Amino acid sequence: MKIRVAEWQTADGTIRDWSVVSGDYTVGPSGSISLPFLGDLPASGQTTDAIAKQIGVALQKQFALKDRPSASVELSEFRPVYLSGDVEKPGEFPFAPNLTVAKAVSLAGGLRRADSGQRFARDFINAKGDAVVYMADRARLLVKQARLQAEIDNKDTFEIPAELKDKPEARALVDSETALMASRKKRLTLQLQALNDLRALLQSEVETLAKKTQTQTRQLELATADRDKVDDLAEKGLVLSARKMTAEQRAADLEAMLLDIDTNSLKAKQDISKANQDEITLRNDWDAQLAQEKQSADAQIDQLNLKLTTSNSLMAEALTQSTDAARFDTSTGAASIAYSVIRDVDGKPKEIPVQESTALQPGDLIKVTAGLAMR
Repeated sequence: MKIRVAEWQTADGTIRDWSVVSGDYTVGPSGSISLPFLGDLPASGQTTDAIAKQIGVALQKQFALKDRPSASVELSEFRPVYLSGDVEKPGEFPFAPNLTVAKAVSLAGGLRRADSGQRFARDFINAKGDAVVYMADRARLLVKQARLQAEIDNKDTFEIPAELKDKPEARALVDSETALMASRKKRLTLQLQALNDLRALLQSEVETLAKKTQTQTRQLELATADRDKVDDLAEKGLVLSARKMTAEQRAADLEAMLLDIDTNSLKAKQDISKANQDEITLRNDWDAQLAQEKQSADAQIDQLNLKLTTSNSLMAEALTQSTDAARFDTSTGAASIAYSVIRDVDGKPKEIPVQESTALQPGDLIKVTAGLAMR
């Protein structure tokens, strides 16, 4: 594990880096880690947060510090797992979280190739393994296909495909796709709502500008009438030229303001038109995306159907062409593959029967035994 330690010094507001303690450490056979100044600290069975707190408390106590040093602990490498038996490449392999027996076997190159006398079983097992993967992918795609069709039909929910109703994993697939469907619909709804809000705001602006136009038009009419009267009086020499210029300037200013209002109103109407077009584009893009995803899902299902047909044909051929077919258990439709894990339990090794989906722990030894299922 990787350990980093630093201390905030309240007195001078600085950070001290405990580089002498920081570093990479290995958990020993006793389940402890050995740190400078602190000696052995228990680590087995504890979380990284608990170990970090333990280091900080121990350093504070050891050096009588006012402030507790802050430690961070992260796992940088797990103990490896080991595979033996009927695998292609037995040996040591790195452990990773969520590693299962099936994944570990794949790291070892899969099941070991059989000799000529057992080849039919190996061919059958490989073909069946492929078929299991194809069936799982097909189930996922069928649920995705149903979800996409529901979205195309503008529905809020969808039913489990008929051929998956008896499958125990179908409900989890439907729940996952339903959650995705709700998330996608929420995103589309928010985008459409944003456009609606923008249109409403622009429409309000257009209405306000229309009222301003009416007001300015009335004022312009009054200013124009006043200007005409001043012109008549000016021709008769009854008013000064300055009075005439003021009347003309006021009328011109009102005309300019009215033109600005008309320009802003036109721009707002153009923005409303653009928002309408954006909504149409958004809906068209959404429909096109759904159609494309549905077409892709349909194509992938067709490919998987073809692969399943091929795998079934390979299994049938493995049975019919083998001289050992009479010993194969056709009632169960499978060859015999046994998995077991040798794991330290309470300090002692213990062999535990497991399945392909069993999660592994660091340090596990996986034994794989393949053979024919006898009648």
